[in-house]
Amino acid sequence: MSSLAQAPALYLVQSVDWTAVAPPTLAAVVGLVVLVADLFVPEARKPLLGWVSVAGLAAAALLLLPLLDGDRSTFCVSTHACSYTADRFTLVMQFLVLGGALLAALLSVTALKDESKKLPEGEYWFLLLSSAAGAALLPASRDLATLIVALEVASLPAFALVGLRYGDRKSSEAALKFFLSSVTATAVSLMGISFVYASTGTLYLTQVADRIQHVDGQLHTLAQTGVVLTLVGFAFKTAAVPFHFWVPDTYVGAPLPIAAYLSVVGKAVGFSGLILVTVVAFPSYADVWGPALAALAALTMTVGNVGALRQQATRAYSAVRLLAWSSVGQAGYLLVPIAAAAYSDDAEHSIGSTVAYALMYGAVNLGAFAVAALVGRTKAANRITDYRGLYATNPLAALLMAFFLLCLAGLPPGIIGLFAKVTVFSAAVDAGLGWLAVIMAVNVVIALFYYLQWTALLFRAPEGDAVAHRLPAPLTAAITLTGVAGIALSGAPQLVLRFADTGLF
Repeated sequence: MSSLAQAPALYLVQSVDWTAVAPPTLAAVVGLVVLVADLFVPEARKPLLGWVSVAGLAAAALLLLPLLDGDRSTFCVSTHACSYTADRFTLVMQFLVLGGALLAALLSVTALKDESKKLPEGEYWFLLLSSAAGAALLPASRDLATLIVALEVASLPAFALVGLRYGDRKSSEAALKFFLSSVTATAVSLMGISFVYASTGTLYLTQVADRIQHVDGQLHTLAQTGVVLTLVGFAFKTAAVPFHFWVPDTYVGAPLPIAAYLSVVGKAVGFSGLILVTVVAFPSYADVWGPALAALAALTMTVGNVGALRQQATRAYSAVRLLAWSSVGQAGYLLVPIAAAAYSDDAEHSIGSTVAYALMYGAVNLGAFAVAALVGRTKAANRITDYRGLYATNPLAALLMAFFLLCLAGLPPGIIGLFAKVTVFSAAVDAGLGWLAVIMAVNVVIALFYYLQWTALLFRAPEGDAVAHRLPAPLTAAITLTGVAGIALSGAPQLVLRFADTGLF
């Protein structure tokens, strides 16, 4: 009898826990429904596709609630080797991904109405939902093959979304730059994964962690190289320097809701993968990835903030480009606790700091993009100077934008931003990375300049006649949701850390 026939039934028939996989599955199914429905829905009723997509993402997020009662795993070959696990870390990151995609969808409803001749609605919603499904799958992935598949499912539709505007050269160039750099990074990661597999004989993260620390001496260099190369693809997704060069042009060339989506959901994808491959798969190689990520964190926050300062060399600099450089700087802060996990006795606490910061950043950054979408409806160029006197035309939007910018800067009344930065700073100090904490402190001061300058501009007297900004319902909902989230968390910032308790270990 063959060895396959003698194998336990567990290897031959794998039951599927549909409750565990429901959130990303529903997003994918709704995407397919929207794509097929687009063939039959009359042009005048195309906006219904957007509302179906919004409802689908909201329902996918609600499907996280039944998973709160405990960890669930499926697609397993043994009790310790599963391809999909819905644990606390997974649920928190899926909440961030699906919540971010939902807010981007609300922004998109208005954008598609304004650009109906440039953006095909059916294809747009299908691509957005497909990317969200891949992004929601990635935090639950517990083997290297599923991680890469999820990464590409999240990324490939995003390339198309960036370049989806008909006849827009800037959009096409941004998509091409995004695509070429991402494909190169993915190829490097695949080579790294092949080296890891050759060294360990497995792709499951927990098994890799056990076996990679006992590889033969002659395979040690191969394993070490595999670890480094595997990290490259995920470092690209986080927009870490020097893999950040695609960010400014891509954000400016993409439809604004997609720039918002990439700034939050794209980062959640990258950081989820980075956390899983470092602290779950390669903890024994902390002496390799720890110093590398610490250096990347210092370089990323510095280059991002200096890049944002350089945008102010001209009065006509773009608000979206400034947010793009700001997102690079914020990525540097997010990298700090992951690097600290390599040196800390309490790695779970360090990872929790990154997750908490990501939740804060996601809410307030999407809020800033929502206000940018409002201004962009009357000022197509969306320059910083277009925000002058916003308080005179729309006081609530101006106050919320000021609040979002102060949160990103880490200043009161943006208490949640200050709390998140202190949490990250403490993670670095507790891990003995005092030099990194000092660099972070310097960068926070640098960032204050451009955040406060933008904030002050909102309350200056407008130049010429003030033009009132009309708030469509979807845009109102997006701004309100992010504003309420930011203000509520500023009132009770400890809730973020409790919610971000990852339970990875």
